[in-house]
Amino acid sequence: MEYGIVNLSAIPARKEPSDRSEMVNQLLFGESVTVLEKLGPWRRIRSVHDNYEAWVDHKQFLPISNEVFKNTSAKPSMVTTDLAQILVKENALMTIMLGSTLPAFNDSVCHIDEAIYTYPGQVRDTSVVSAKGLLVENAYMYLNAPYLWGGRSPFGIDCSGLTQMVYKLNGVSLKRDASQQAEQGNTLHLLDETEPGDLAFFDNENGDIIHVGIILKDQEIIHASGCVRIDKIDHHGIYNKAQGKYTHNLRTLKRII
Repeated sequence: MEYGIVNLSAIPARKEPSDRSEMVNQLLFGESVTVLEKLGPWRRIRSVHDNYEAWVDHKQFLPISNEVFKNTSAKPSMVTTDLAQILVKENALMTIMLGSTLPAFNDSVCHIDEAIYTYPGQVRDTSVVSAKGLLVENAYMYLNAPYLWGGRSPFGIDCSGLTQMVYKLNGVSLKRDASQQAEQGNTLHLLDETEPGDLAFFDNENGDIIHVGIILKDQEIIHASGCVRIDKIDHHGIYNKAQGKYTHNLRTLKRII
């Protein structure tokens, strides 16, 4: 088995082994992968964070040994909590984004194999589940981020990427897609039972779950639709005041923490 770790700010993970194929996921700095298959310059990988499989260009991640992979995976990781921040490797600068992982982080320094990076920003220990109130606080950090299919950053994110990243920042692993996330947690039966930070899932005319958002107080929800936005929610679904109509049909409610 071969392993790797992302050493760039963010890389696209595609449905098929081609630059023209759709981006179905995005991997951020410091996230580890298992290599499942090789095809020319492409590698089919499985993300350690959520077991999601996709194709990435082999030039966009760093191969690491089994020993480094185990050490990286076994130790609690710190994640960045600044919207964007500079990471310094020797004299080279790199901008990394909210929710990036800092392996073997200590005293403003993280290590990837033998490479040493200096990070001057704020971090959070993901081995400790944060108070539920921080979920909403972190969700607001993505407000107005443009919608991007497969995205997981403040510069482009999709609905399940938003929920996954907000929970990652708070020490909880969610699966990648909305339909997968809907299988996690405990079901709530009424909106009145929800608390800020709970998840709401929405389906299409075929009954397939296609959307997810984070419940706020006062019957509001934050979700990625066009951009990360706040709308009203009731037992029918999401009501977009600007459009004057319901845009998403409520299917189920879940409590993760």
